Amino acid sequence: MIAAYIDEFIMFCAGLWMTGVGYGFLQMPNQPQTGQQTWLTRLPSHFKWMGPLLLIIAIVLAVASPS
Repeated sequence: MIAAYIDEFIMFCAGLWMTGVGYGFLQMPNQPQTGQQTWLTRLPSHFKWMGPLLLIIAIVLAVASPS
């Protein structure tokens, strides 16, 4: 039974991490360097909406999964 929720647990943890990075509670593992590609410097700002979305998806899948 617990094995059925492993994917949702991993998605939930990733969503927590992305939300933390997006809102500035955590730092990215590799800080942007000067001259680095622009998409990599803008990536944490996208985590503000991608993290909560991933949390919602993980919760919905955990509730909807057959047990």
